[in-house]
Amino acid sequence: MKRVLIRLDSIHQAIRSNFWHWCFYLFCRLSLAIGFLIAGMVKIMGERFASGLSDIHPMGSYLEALFHTGYYYTFIGVAQVLAAVMLLIPRAVLAGALLYMSIIFNIWILSLAVRFEGSLVSSTLMVLATLYLICYHFDQFKWIFSKSNELNLKLSIMDRKFPLRFFFASLMAIVLVVYIFTNLFEIMPRNSMADCESQFTGTENEAAGFRFCKCVHLEGNALSRCLEQYEEGK
Repeated sequence: MKRVLIRLDSIHQAIRSNFWHWCFYLFCRLSLAIGFLIAGMVKIMGERFASGLSDIHPMGSYLEALFHTGYYYTFIGVAQVLAAVMLLIPRAVLAGALLYMSIIFNIWILSLAVRFEGSLVSSTLMVLATLYLICYHFDQFKWIFSKSNELNLKLSIMDRKFPLRFFFASLMAIVLVVYIFTNLFEIMPRNSMADCESQFTGTENEAAGFRFCKCVHLEGNALSRCLEQYEEGK
């Protein structure tokens, strides 16, 4: 374990002393903060989240029900704004990232559960960006894994060497996220009846697909039930 921690500490030191990692770190903080400031203020002001979805759509019905939870809806908005503000305060970034992760991870799982393409990719990237912020502050919580204080971060003058491997790894991660989460599910409820039907037009399961879209967008049945009907009608 000690060798692993020393290795992680070495990697962390290299990242923290690199100018380009620092720029990416600032970009993640700012972009994540803007995302939650906007979403949080909508809830605090008591306005509906403008999703353009019908009330019987799986995600639309969730958002509608959430809007009618009263102060819980406001509470989520306050938590989002608080997490965003903390990301903008240098001394509070780690705490803000941990709070941010607890919220965005829930949104990510929700997006997967209802197959909402509107946030499948974005929420995944936000989870990864938040994880990067947490790892960037490895020195603040590494004591949890070590009983001693032998591992100390010693920052040197900023290294301006461009991290090519990290850049290509990040680019590849984005490409993989977009590819995986746009091809993860065989069928999607989509945001409207027309968009839903377009994925089945001209296919061998067109009739079953149109029935699925009707089940979701016109009848407002549970997504799991509509998926069962689709499998039965294939």
